[in-house]
Amino acid sequence: MRRTARRTTLRTTAAATAVLGLTLGATACGGTTGPASGGELSGKTVTVAGVWTGSEQKNFKKVLDAFSEKTGAKTVFVPSGDNVSTFVGSKIEGGNAPDVVMVPQVGVLQQFAKEGWLKPLSDKTAKTATAGLAPVWKNYGTVDDTYYGLYFKAAHKSTVWYSPEAFTQAGVSAPKTYDDLLKAGRTLADSGRPAFAVAGEDGWTLTDWFENIYLSQAGPEKYDRLAKHELKWTDESVVTALTTLGELFKDDQLVAGGAKTALQTDFPSSVEKVFGPEPQAGMVYEGDFVGGIAKDEFGRKLGEDADFFPFPAVDGGEAPVVSGGDAAVVLKDGKNSEAGMKLLEFLATPEAAEIWAGAGGFLSPNKDVSLDAYGDDTTRSTAKSLVEAGDSVRFDMSDQAPAAFGGTKGAGEWKLLQDFLRDPSDPKATAAKLEAAAAKAYGN
Repeated sequence: MRRTARRTTLRTTAAATAVLGLTLGATACGGTTGPASGGELSGKTVTVAGVWTGSEQKNFKKVLDAFSEKTGAKTVFVPSGDNVSTFVGSKIEGGNAPDVVMVPQVGVLQQFAKEGWLKPLSDKTAKTATAGLAPVWKNYGTVDDTYYGLYFKAAHKSTVWYSPEAFTQAGVSAPKTYDDLLKAGRTLADSGRPAFAVAGEDGWTLTDWFENIYLSQAGPEKYDRLAKHELKWTDESVVTALTTLGELFKDDQLVAGGAKTALQTDFPSSVEKVFGPEPQAGMVYEGDFVGGIAKDEFGRKLGEDADFFPFPAVDGGEAPVVSGGDAAVVLKDGKNSEAGMKLLEFLATPEAAEIWAGAGGFLSPNKDVSLDAYGDDTTRSTAKSLVEAGDSVRFDMSDQAPAAFGGTKGAGEWKLLQDFLRDPSDPKATAAKLEAAAAKAYGN
């Protein structure tokens, strides 16, 4: 995401926002969903804020439609923009807070809880969520032992997407290890197509590269400690991961057009460079949402002319499973926060998730969501992999950080990894800069 959002972030929204502005003109001012006549919430309006635009917003509104049909409530979706924290803070200050916010970053959810802005989940929502989600998802939605955030939409950010046609032409197959990934990339380049389209203009994609390598190489315990800044970024494990990442960044066979081109390539363009009408690379690393763009924007058939393999294990470690996601929270200051909590009770059910699963561009972390609800085998496989990972899933590290370090364009980790892409010659110096920025943002 973000992001996911991861970017989530936003990460996942970056795709829908930038690729040809799908439906943006029609939805930029938000939209309303009319209620059915009658119902327990007839006469109530639930305002929902979130980062989603384009096709993602359109598909989420299908979920809101179903809620309206069941309850009689009217719903209004308000696009928050990427900086959810600033948006919500200004709305609360102005006395116009939304009832529900879809939060794409753990760090922002924690900030909202500590500001005292959130209502705890109702017993019904918490019970349904606890039954359907792995404990790790409850942990990410909990602050100081209070359960505030219901994870509704997830992203599987350990998927490498590739052109089967390019692989066939080069005579390579899906690699099982990171070393084999680099070898396959160089073979692709030798056959006439550079390995990776890297979206260096969007710094969040670079954090995702680092996180997958670090989780596999250093292991989940150190990953968790680094995410909380209990481990310094100058730790040898960080330097080792940066060194590994630098091997990719410095190789023009592996990075299409080299670092200069990568730094001018945003995320949607990186997908286009692999699956668009004039392919310039054989692979693009990012989350499951790549498949939705390849399918919807470039007419690729998933599993045939666009496919993925899991991000491979690094240096003998376990293959990583990094995720992102959007958590639904209820604001105390919303005018209809009780009705907002009823929406969360609905979002906790498999029924709500299966509506968006059928529309595409969506993964649910809920194990009770039927895999048959997904529209194709590739998405079905990705969803199954995410759910089966259970508590071994690790949430996007930059999304867990304070926004000043892990979620701000032109600052913190995003900028420093862009600088590292530009010149990966000194991993230790980059680690020191990351530590200085992290210490300032975390306040420790």
